[in-house]
Amino acid sequence: MKKFIVVACLAALVLLFGYYARYFLGAYIDWNPNAPVTTFMTTDEDTIYMERDGETVPFEIRGVNLGVGIPGEWATDYAVDEETYLRWFRSIQELGANTIRVYITLHDDFYNAFYTYNTQREAEGLEPLWLLHGVWVNDYIQFSHRDAYDEDFLGAFLEDCRSLVDVLHGERDLSLGRGTGSGSYRKDVSPWVIGYILGVEWEDVTVAYTNEKYAGDPAYTSYTGTYLTTTDDATAFEAMLARVGDEIIRYETERYHQQRLIAFSNWPTTDPFCYSVVTTYFRTKFASVNVEHIQPTDAFLSGYFASYHVYSYFPDYLQIDLEGREYTEEMLIEAYGGTQYERLKTVIADMNVPNINEYLTEQDYYDDSGRFNTYRAYLTALNRFHSIPVVISEYGVTTGRGMAQVDVNTNRNQGHMTEQEQGQALVDCCKDIRASGSAGSCVFTWQDKWFKRTWNTMHAVDLQNTPYWSDYQTNEQYFGLLAFDPGEETSVCYVDGDLSEWGQEDRVWENGTLRLSMKYDEKFLYFFAEGFDPDADVLFIPLDITPKTGSTYCQNYDLSFTRPCDFVISIDGEDNSRVVVQERYEVLRAMYGEQYYAENPFYEGNQPDPDTPVFKEIHLPLVLENIVPLGDKTQPVGETYETGKLRCGNANPEAPDFDSLADFCFTEDGVEIRIPWQLLNFSNPSEMMVHDDYYECYGVENLQIEELYVGAALSGQETRVSLSPFALEGWGKQVTYHERLKESYYILQDYWTALDGEEESYER
Repeated sequence: MKKFIVVACLAALVLLFGYYARYFLGAYIDWNPNAPVTTFMTTDEDTIYMERDGETVPFEIRGVNLGVGIPGEWATDYAVDEETYLRWFRSIQELGANTIRVYITLHDDFYNAFYTYNTQREAEGLEPLWLLHGVWVNDYIQFSHRDAYDEDFLGAFLEDCRSLVDVLHGERDLSLGRGTGSGSYRKDVSPWVIGYILGVEWEDVTVAYTNEKYAGDPAYTSYTGTYLTTTDDATAFEAMLARVGDEIIRYETERYHQQRLIAFSNWPTTDPFCYSVVTTYFRTKFASVNVEHIQPTDAFLSGYFASYHVYSYFPDYLQIDLEGREYTEEMLIEAYGGTQYERLKTVIADMNVPNINEYLTEQDYYDDSGRFNTYRAYLTALNRFHSIPVVISEYGVTTGRGMAQVDVNTNRNQGHMTEQEQGQALVDCCKDIRASGSAGSCVFTWQDKWFKRTWNTMHAVDLQNTPYWSDYQTNEQYFGLLAFDPGEETSVCYVDGDLSEWGQEDRVWENGTLRLSMKYDEKFLYFFAEGFDPDADVLFIPLDITPKTGSTYCQNYDLSFTRPCDFVISIDGEDNSRVVVQERYEVLRAMYGEQYYAENPFYEGNQPDPDTPVFKEIHLPLVLENIVPLGDKTQPVGETYETGKLRCGNANPEAPDFDSLADFCFTEDGVEIRIPWQLLNFSNPSEMMVHDDYYECYGVENLQIEELYVGAALSGQETRVSLSPFALEGWGKQVTYHERLKESYYILQDYWTALDGEEESYER
């Protein structure tokens, strides 16, 4: 009996060890070492091909980037479930896309859903969805002291490549704590994986530091592998990429006898070009990654392509190059100083890369409509430079109310675009990408992401709690084709003139015939004011948000209040309505005083009085400095736009005249208004946190409130405006939301469907 127990225990241990070695360590025995290596994807110099029914045919990647964020969860929570993925896959395919791109190994729910979806599609004789899979590099590693050969960088990169291959073949278990998804991966989705995009948007400092550290050392500046090898011109960083690419090909070839497409992630910050002195200085363009320095060997049977993230508005290298031409060498020496100017020229020369204009003519800057289009020109240069297919693996625009960058030529801006404008911009970008000769593209992105941040608003919000509210001022949250609107099925209010949503229980203030009602959700504060003539009267709604500061008088509108107020909403017709903020509570001045007021706001004498009666327009930063630092250094140099300006329109998605950027809508004797939380200096409305006094805290700190005070007045009122309390209660992490396909989805769908029709007609 004891022997039996011992033998049984040993057998169990052997089985357990075998399981652990196979699914956790990736150990394997190749039982068929002579099996042929197969691939169904290949490339030539400008086209990607797929083997279909025994025939090799061109395959244009028409993709959608898919993230893992949903409201109330961080991306690293991997909270999207299998049912949701299945629903999204159907919508993505109905959009007209043929490919999904993901950036990192996800939870097993994704692969289970992908397997289920595609097996069902193929069983019904329908086209499956294809997958481009990424291998992520941790952001912290890139921003740390490490170079690309550090074990935490290269070692983790290589291991993540091997584990991903096993995941895609259904042969891996991943535990929590890796930064990637986790689970038991048992579904073989490799038949639908067309390739890998390895890496992320490389930080220029990481690239430059790695190259500088190992310059001249052939042990690091060259790599000769079985499947990928470097040319004589390769840098240390490029040699590292060759090593990683060679390893993922080797591992999949030896263990699974399969190969698929390979690309390395890239973006303009590390593109293979150099630019003018002005652009080099203004955009600190000093690093380059050239995948032409990595070449496949004959042993690599599949294909190799160049992957780039390229947006129409940033970084605007070509536009800056053009604007920089107005500065003479003497002016640049005056601006930078002679030593710095010569240093910039040396930096450009030391990059040892071609100037982008070697690949462009004057005519390339104009698109088919005759419009000056630096986006089209940049894409054209990329395709002319490369001897392999180019895929624009990210492009897009956002429907956020806030804006962070302007495309001065095509108005495809980073923010403040309606859903209809987003759709048309995506179509125009897609046309530019195809006209440039690119082999495919992936829209960024499928769904909105509440957790995201943007450089020109991140100072104003609590970055530890962004997933728990929808910040319409942060444009980065709204790149999606799929919106997450507040409310389980519908939002509590739609600003459309329909008053059926408002009841007596919403009334917070009244004075005679003038009445004011309020409500709120995860995205907006809503107001309904009634009892006035919108054609003849100007409506003012004063708000007391913070108990720390505020004024009982607004000299802008000659209004007096019974409490110190911080904001005034002015509804003055369709084109002259706005929100203004008391000068002391203006976050732009506190955080960007030197750029926009040419003074340090915290120096004694520069601080606005706590009860100043001056109210300011609300602006967001766009540009922090001139492209060339010339002129009077005592004058402001930054550019902003007025984000407090309010827009009239119908904000109901079901309305035929839907305007996703509408802030207010008139009724017969009143107005409905919606104000995004951040515009009123809420840093985290899920816990009702607002900005504390900037000048006591030396910046933005959180202050929790339980109520605000609100009132209303009409133009010409001479008595003090009384204010009433409005109770506020946060919702914590218990968010409510429902999905909605944006108007842009249907616009892009129409375009892609028309393309399918053209291709089918051509084939016939």
